[in-house]
Amino acid sequence: MNLIEYPDRDLMYLAVANKVAGQLGDFLRRNQRASLCVPGGTTPGPVFDVLSDVDLDWSRVGIFLSDERWVPESSPRSNTRLIRDRLLVNKAEEAALVPMHIDTPTPEQAIEALQTGLEPWLPISVLILGMGGDMHTASLFPGADRLAEAMEANAPMLMPMRAEGAEEPRLTLTAPVLAGALATHLVIVGAEKRAALEKAQGLDSMQAPIRAFLGEATVHWAE
Repeated sequence: MNLIEYPDRDLMYLAVANKVAGQLGDFLRRNQRASLCVPGGTTPGPVFDVLSDVDLDWSRVGIFLSDERWVPESSPRSNTRLIRDRLLVNKAEEAALVPMHIDTPTPEQAIEALQTGLEPWLPISVLILGMGGDMHTASLFPGADRLAEAMEANAPMLMPMRAEGAEEPRLTLTAPVLAGALATHLVIVGAEKRAALEKAQGLDSMQAPIRAFLGEATVHWAE
């Protein structure tokens, strides 16, 4: 794990966006296309704002979520809505949105169709992760109903997840897909998240799922 501390959040958001854009550009120089996997929630929004206006051949980039809440895109809790509003705009509007949600009553009914769309974009070129105070990442929550399956080395690409800390069913990329990313960034802010990060390093991945992805990650933190 490589930890970078920043004097303020704005500087961190700018630095993360520039680093991600540079890595995507490197992948595009060597490959026909590249993929960017991003989290939902509140922390990454300012990174998306900066990244969306970076000069890049976005038409060759596929963007998808690490997980999605099983709510309509019209819901304010939709992560898909977040990336449409704040990432797939400006110069980045030419990027391809790879769906992590379709309108089915449950995530189980959507898995086959969504896996077909995601598969051509794997392995992930650049992964941005978030982390909750409970040390979850994506929708890999401690105590979730299928966490053990999702953390297995032979887990399928996608898995539905239900947890006490989640307000609705989720669909998440599993541990082997996330761990297979070619470049990984964890973006966290505040003293609570810093304490959770330090705690996670002394726990196993069932207690602290983020632990499984720290080895090769660059962690960006600002108060």
